[in-house]
Amino acid sequence: MRSTTRTTLRDVAAASGVSVTTVSFVLNNNPKQTIPIATRERVQQAARDLGYVPHGTARALREGSSRIVVLNIAIGRESNYSRSYIRGLDDELAAHQHVLLVKFGPSSAESTRQVVDAITPRAVLTFGEAYLNGNERDDGSWTGGLAATSALQINHLASRGHTNIAMALPSHGTDLRDVRLRFARESAAALDLAPLTSFTMPSPRDAGTDALQEFRASNPTVTAVAAFDDDVALRTLAAMRDLKLTAPRDLAVIGFDATEYGALATPPLTTVHTDAEAHGRLAARGALGIDISDVDLIPGRVIVRATA
Repeated sequence: MRSTTRTTLRDVAAASGVSVTTVSFVLNNNPKQTIPIATRERVQQAARDLGYVPHGTARALREGSSRIVVLNIAIGRESNYSRSYIRGLDDELAAHQHVLLVKFGPSSAESTRQVVDAITPRAVLTFGEAYLNGNERDDGSWTGGLAATSALQINHLASRGHTNIAMALPSHGTDLRDVRLRFARESAAALDLAPLTSFTMPSPRDAGTDALQEFRASNPTVTAVAAFDDDVALRTLAAMRDLKLTAPRDLAVIGFDATEYGALATPPLTTVHTDAEAHGRLAARGALGIDISDVDLIPGRVIVRATA
């Protein structure tokens, strides 16, 4: 039977013929110590052979925190954007020897305190936190951010001659919903379009059809819809089919998030692609206090298909 005894620094030191202090310097990659390459390789090989795993609690005591970064994300925020964001966040943290822990559900001061007390994380992030006050970078230079990519929807519809646009919103209560609506309204105002209206596109399908019919009855001059995301856009298209309407002839529709389902829809959905992985990498570097100047943000782009 394999032993369950934890391999220690002392075991690695004995196997590699050096002191415990030297093993600690090598495995912690201490920049203030010059260790001969041959010795370093011998220690690293011994650690691999013995299956040595650094003791997280001891390291947290030395460093003042663990190498865990917690991301709070509310249920209902899961999307192509959030999945890509998490992938970028996780990859960047891993590159700097940190681990991502994703916590789904309501975020409160009490739940955050419990997490901090339990694992002493390096940082606790909230998904979408940079946007919850309706802002991005203070200098307004983040051309690949949410404000700029939100504006792409409105700009594309305006370029197609639409001057009266509505935003279709999800029925679930996400605080990013208000932020996206604000950015869309600011974009419409900047283009001197009619004030942007909005409506909720609920599920199931029958409820969505009723919502769209009611909205069109009270807003007959609206000719285009900028949807909160591709899911809402696809539900809008389904409601249009039920009402015998076609896109873009009766109502142009543009999504947001560039999911694969948009490309599979009939007609294929026009949508906006965002570089969410880079957003996650920026968040990781911000949490670790690392320079972000070499993280390139690719501007969002419209994927033109058949609905707008």
